[in-house]
Amino acid sequence: MQDFVQWFRQAAPYIHAFRGRTFVIALGGEVVRDGKFATLTHDINLLTSLGVRLIVVHGARPQIEARIAERGLEGRYLNGIRVTDQPSLECVIQAAGHVRVEIESWLSMGLPNSPMANADIRVSAGNFITAQPMGVRDGVDLQYTGEVRKVDTTAINYRMDDGELVLISTIGYSPTGEIFNLTLEDVATSTAIALKADKLLFLFGQDGVINDAGELQTELTALAAEHFLAEHPDANDDVSLYLPCAIRSVRNGVQRAHLISNNVDGSLLMELFTHDGIGTMISREPLETLRQATIDDIGRMLALIEPLEDQGVLVKRGRELLEREVHRYSVLEHDGKTIGIVAIHPFPNSKMAELACLVIHPDYRDEDRGADLLRHVEQQARGLGIEKLFALTTRTSHWFVERGFKQASVDDLPMEKKELYNYQRRSKVFIKVLQR
Repeated sequence: MQDFVQWFRQAAPYIHAFRGRTFVIALGGEVVRDGKFATLTHDINLLTSLGVRLIVVHGARPQIEARIAERGLEGRYLNGIRVTDQPSLECVIQAAGHVRVEIESWLSMGLPNSPMANADIRVSAGNFITAQPMGVRDGVDLQYTGEVRKVDTTAINYRMDDGELVLISTIGYSPTGEIFNLTLEDVATSTAIALKADKLLFLFGQDGVINDAGELQTELTALAAEHFLAEHPDANDDVSLYLPCAIRSVRNGVQRAHLISNNVDGSLLMELFTHDGIGTMISREPLETLRQATIDDIGRMLALIEPLEDQGVLVKRGRELLEREVHRYSVLEHDGKTIGIVAIHPFPNSKMAELACLVIHPDYRDEDRGADLLRHVEQQARGLGIEKLFALTTRTSHWFVERGFKQASVDDLPMEKKELYNYQRRSKVFIKVLQR
């Protein structure tokens, strides 16, 4: 009992953190075929009861192969991808439909004195995936084998907002009404990326990524995972299949991807609610660094600043001024590329400082790196004993207001800055009181 109490207390932070988060769980048809989904249903019920927004993507490969064999058809593959002709497509539709119904039946259980007692899992399935044909690859026409073209995130979010679990099969539909057979990994990865999911979890037949010493790699950055694949071209088939998808997902906005064994009862809960987990977790590599600028950065800084100066968004500074004040600037780098800059100009007599020249490269503005630069300047200001941070802007008033600044007047500026104020630009003044 003490072990249980200790585990429950350790799980509490995860329980709190996962509420309202979006998880995509991908599982192959063998999980249903081998009877493992019955116990997995209990864990899915627990996650839904904790407020996790769930999408379950299921495959049906073994069921498809069984139906093809029953009809005496020949299964054809190209690099592990099924060549889907018309007779095979009929088998795909039948198998996927059967698996979907079986999953829904398990999720509908509510037996008393069982983990599903009083369960209220409402399942929503539909045509959420728009597909397109893979076409001809290596001289082979894949016919009705397709790939994801678009994910209907609006419809999926609507269902999840209504408290439903979304169930997605590996079947997609074209705008012209054609039906395509898709791969599990493509549907799951594309769905997770489109939804900006917090987690993508692949349940597969291995423990995770195993190194040369036979040790499970519980955590990998995307970069380390890429190195592993490059160094192990003959890695286990499942790892070679799913690890690239995990890398792709975290590089495109998914917070974490997990490779978990489907052979261990409770593996999903052990991965999510314990510190070390039971599988392999992949996260985006820490390529970004924020540091003080040096004279060697001036050229790259000018490349970011000058387009905005030409548009009138920023005041013209020039190389000489940047060189004299370079110690006031910080640069944000992504994989060696300068993608952001910001400056702080202290006015110690007034216990104020100016936040200036906050610029983010256009290709990197999606994840609000500007807020990271703002926090960096705030930290610098506090270290200098500054009590208020101010900014002058002609274009980005709302951005500053949303981050705690309040509009002020020119008279509220330090005397030295007020004397240099450009009344022709008519920049608006915003001030933020720094909390200690």
